[in-house]
Order: sequence, then C-alpha cells, then structure tokens
Amino acid sequence: MSQPHDEEGYSEYLYKILVVGDIGTGKTSIIKRFVHNIFSMHYKSTIGVDFALKVINWDPKTEVRLQLWDIAGQERFGSMTRVYYKEAVGAMITFDVTRMSTFDAVAKWKADIDSKVTYGPEDKPIPVVLLANKCDLGKDAFIKTANDMDKYVKDNGFIGWFETSAKENMNIEKAARFLVEHILKNDIRRNAPVSDTVTPGLGKPQPQQTTGPTCCK
Repeated sequence: MSQPHDEEGYSEYLYKILVVGDIGTGKTSIIKRFVHNIFSMHYKSTIGVDFALKVINWDPKTEVRLQLWDIAGQERFGSMTRVYYKEAVGAMITFDVTRMSTFDAVAKWKADIDSKVTYGPEDKPIPVVLLANKCDLGKDAFIKTANDMDKYVKDNGFIGWFETSAKENMNIEKAARFLVEHILKNDIRRNAPVSDTVTPGLGKPQPQQTTGPTCCK
C-alpha cells in the first residue's frame, strides 16, 4: 500500500484488498458489481489472480483507490498465495449461502491470510470482512441466524460480516466502505508502496508506462 499523497490538505490512499473464497462463491461478480455496476450469469472461473481498481471519493479531502485482487478459489492449495497477499491491508472472504462446503472453508482462508500477511510492529492480522454471498437465493440458503454469525465472526477474528448479492447489488458497497473505514481509522500503512498498475499472473504489481485500471474478468 502506498503512503498517502497530501497536497494542501488533500489526501490520496492506495489500498491493496484481497477478495478470496472457494470456487464459485461469486468473487468476480462482486468485484464487477462494485467496480463497474454490472452483473452477468456467465463469468468464467478465475485462473490464478485478476485485478480491478475502484476509486472512492471518501470525503471532500480524501480519495481512496482500492486495488482489488481477485484470487482464484483453488489458489489456497498452491504456493503462490504468500506472493499474492504481499502488502495487502485488508481482505474480503466470500462464501455461497447455498453451499455449506464453502462456509466450512472460510476458517481455512482466514487462517491462510492471518499466517501470511500482517501489519505494524506487532504483526497484527489485517482486517477481514466476511461476505455471505448469493443471499438472493434465500430459499436455498443454509445460513445461520444473525446471532450465530455475529458469534462466528467474533470468535474467528473478522471485523464484521454482510449478507451480499452481486445479482441484486445488495450490501457490496456497504461492506467495502466498512472495510475501508476500518483501515483508515486504524491507520494501516506500509513502508513499501504498491503500484497503481498490476500485471496479471505475476502475483505482484509491476511498474507500467500507463496508469489505467486493469479489470478482472
């Protein structure tokens, strides 16, 4: 993550955010909805890692640029996640409310992140939000009660959870802003800057001549 650029009281932040979870939990759909406000039923599974950039005018004096890393569901079993996670300052873990196995995998994703990326001199875990996705399919959902979910996120070190739907555009921006607010409030910064541009497949940002966003597919 880059240090803030401050010019006459105006600050710009660049935050690297991980979006992880098992295959088919809707990670790419969530990012597409959040960044471009579009939804499709026909996305292909992400292979390796993909990227998108979202600019948020947080307030009149603050701009936040989110570099969203869409990491393939099978990557938790590979050796590249440590490279992909490098310099991240926050994460979203997704599960599909109609597939219990994807919820069972949440704790493993959280442990993987906690073991590979931290911040500050005390090596604190980065903040992670849990997304209970595809809640538009409520009739097929297994999801626990709100009280059970509140206890789960507290017991497992999440900063919060949201029921989301990329199809219905439900709570995605709210969840992202909640995560950014936590990052800003806790002043989570890193010495090594993250580039505005990223090269898919290399696992970390690389300098480029242009500075336009690279969008996930």
